[in-house]
Amino acid sequence: MRHFTKMLTTALTVLFFLSMAVVKGQTLEQELAKLAKSYPITYKKLPVDSFFTQKYLIEFKEPLDHNHPNGKTFTQRIFLSNKGLDKPVVFVTEGYWANYAANPKYVNELCPILDANQIVLEHRFFAPSAPDTLDWRYLTVQQAAADDHAVAEMLKHIYHGKWLSTGISKGGQTCMIYRYFYPNDVVASVPYVAPLNFSITDRRINMFLDHDGTPKCRKTIYNFQKELISHRSKYLPYFEKEAKEKGYTYHRIGIEKAFDLMVFEFRFAFWQWGKSPCDSIPMVPDHPMKMVKYWDKVADFSWVSDQGIKKFEPFFYEAMKQMGMYGYDIAPFKKWTVFKHNPNFNFTLPKGTKPGFDPSIMDSVDCFIRHKAHNMLFLVGGSDPWGSTSVDLTYQNNLIKIVKPHGSHRTRINNLPPALKKEAIDTLRKWMGEKVQPQKN
Repeated sequence: MRHFTKMLTTALTVLFFLSMAVVKGQTLEQELAKLAKSYPITYKKLPVDSFFTQKYLIEFKEPLDHNHPNGKTFTQRIFLSNKGLDKPVVFVTEGYWANYAANPKYVNELCPILDANQIVLEHRFFAPSAPDTLDWRYLTVQQAAADDHAVAEMLKHIYHGKWLSTGISKGGQTCMIYRYFYPNDVVASVPYVAPLNFSITDRRINMFLDHDGTPKCRKTIYNFQKELISHRSKYLPYFEKEAKEKGYTYHRIGIEKAFDLMVFEFRFAFWQWGKSPCDSIPMVPDHPMKMVKYWDKVADFSWVSDQGIKKFEPFFYEAMKQMGMYGYDIAPFKKWTVFKHNPNFNFTLPKGTKPGFDPSIMDSVDCFIRHKAHNMLFLVGGSDPWGSTSVDLTYQNNLIKIVKPHGSHRTRINNLPPALKKEAIDTLRKWMGEKVQPQKN
């Protein structure tokens, strides 16, 4: 009898927890249904892997101009992955598309660290989160930050825990700008490998590249570039062949200028991604196609192609208008290049637009971060050119900048050296109100 009672109790306990799990699942759907009565959203369930319990695609009608909320709208995509309604939120302020977030297996690395929900917001003007007609006047950092704020305000009706904002590269820029405009929306922020540029050709980047790596490696990179550009007639046909096979054209800039720009880009891209060591650079003039294929692998010939420019048009527009960029120093190649002056990326601007660069917002963001912000953790790659324009901290407030030695643009918390990884995780858990886990011996 005692054995039967024990089995019955166990069975009832299992049924209780199973029913609670169902109720929790229903609760999120009920919350979304309730939200849809007050906000212009639709939502649908997406497949999800084991870390989260549910995933939804939410389509939210945002004002094209937040200064006139009753005017034109566009539909913005939000990918919500649920861990628990009582848990914190990692809010990814994407700077580009968010297609990756539809993957059932996608989990931002901060979510397991904080046992958190995940919300990924696709950036405005990156299709399909774009108006039918692209009125470029409304692609500004102010409008994008207002998008972030509107989504946070809406979803805080469901998730009442602590929120953390984060983003990578341009998403990291978006994260910093969002925090500047709406400092109280989140408890903490983690911008990854995020530049803070002050011009469309921020000179700090080329100054950094002049000293990146070892002298021997820098010489190897220069010799590779020099071989290509000083023997243009030899390599240009192979450049055209490789580009044609991949469907790239260069009508906007012209094939000669495109060739030179990709030679200049090689140095930047080599250090940005850090995918191969210097001794892997092939100096084999007798095998020009091998040289060209390696060049394409590192620098990516799509970068200044008509197709690449069209794909990244919103990025280029924002960079040339407010967020800044880098340029190329042609001095070492002056006798061979078709350029008379250091080029910039104004040629990438959408037809008919001439926004002019306004550094005022980036100046304000910089001042805010150094003097007023709190609970911000910056991840920087020590060899990443974008690190040269990362924020300089005053250390007067509660901010941390972690630089991974020899790290690239792929620097993340999970690939930091053990001591730096522990510092980052302990800091974030402290900021989010969790107990710091003791280090195992």
